[in-house]
Amino acid sequence: MIKDILVNLSVGKPRDVAGDFAISVAALFDAHLSAVAVACKAPIGGSILDGATADFVENWNAQRKTAAVQAQQNFDNQARLASVRASSSLITDYVSEAAQIFGQTARHYDVSVVAQSEQDQDLPEILTLEAALFESGRPVLVVPYIQKTGVKLDRIMLCWDGSRNAARAVADAMPLLKRAAQIDVVTVDSKERRNNLPGAQIAEHLARHKFKVDLKSIVAPDSDVTNVILSQAADSDTDLIIMGGYGHTRLREFILGGATQGMLGSMTVPVLMSH
Repeated sequence: MIKDILVNLSVGKPRDVAGDFAISVAALFDAHLSAVAVACKAPIGGSILDGATADFVENWNAQRKTAAVQAQQNFDNQARLASVRASSSLITDYVSEAAQIFGQTARHYDVSVVAQSEQDQDLPEILTLEAALFESGRPVLVVPYIQKTGVKLDRIMLCWDGSRNAARAVADAMPLLKRAAQIDVVTVDSKERRNNLPGAQIAEHLARHKFKVDLKSIVAPDSDVTNVILSQAADSDTDLIIMGGYGHTRLREFILGGATQGMLGSMTVPVLMSH
């Protein structure tokens, strides 16, 4: 069951796609929703702000805090209008430390919700997403920055490659899968395997849960896996993608696997990832 959700609010953005989407998920599952708004402090030392005056740094920090408080207030109002049980808090810290705090906090929730970064330079959202994925031990629901609607679960795509991370994603996604009208188990392989149908066993497992499952085995020898998945999602009018999140951490530096990085950069529908 999903009864406790954490969301990272978009600060200083015209739309808070993660906050709005999380409210819709909380309403669907009658869950409590906790929100975090981060006021990132100006980076000092080895940064573009080297040599900045104390007044400049103080003003920069004050502007970020004002934006975070505004995001927090907007969320509180939207949650109240949606009759969702919610609370919100403010974190004031440097971006890497704030991301770590979010990742550790997410360990205490069923799922965390974060927004896709709009550009490579959007460091706060990038680090927060990666911390939630690698540090929380919990699933992460990533919302595209183009998202305009709340959660829909009519058709869910499960990306299956037989890995541990994919298996973890299936288990984490069960509350969502139970509400789906259709589940597409999608495998992508570079060549046809005549004596072994990829995904057959997990499709059978889901069918035993009384889910309506369709297995789609795609052979794409020269295609990028991310593009194949997103093309299939568009063709089938998919509402949600479920997949394993790949990568590792070393000395607090995050290294994403190719498929994970590609999906986070090009996603067009919400994606639930587990690591």
